[in-house]
Amino acid sequence: MKTRQWFAVSVLAMTLVLSLGACAGMSERDKGTAIGAGVGGVAGAVLTDGSALGTVGGAVVGGVIGNQIKK
Repeated sequence: MKTRQWFAVSVLAMTLVLSLGACAGMSERDKGTAIGAGVGGVAGAVLTDGSALGTVGGAVVGGVIGNQIKK
């Protein structure tokens, strides 16, 4: 079971990295929000063993932090 969750988190991380190419036209604040949400989502998934609520919560918190840092 842990192997499947680790694989899912790895795929999510790779998708995040590959999708950052779409950020070319974004402002610095928008980029910070997107990156923060991605990192927070991965961290939330890892810390809660793949819980959907933990993943979404991590993404929300990370997005807010990323948005505020790039003010």
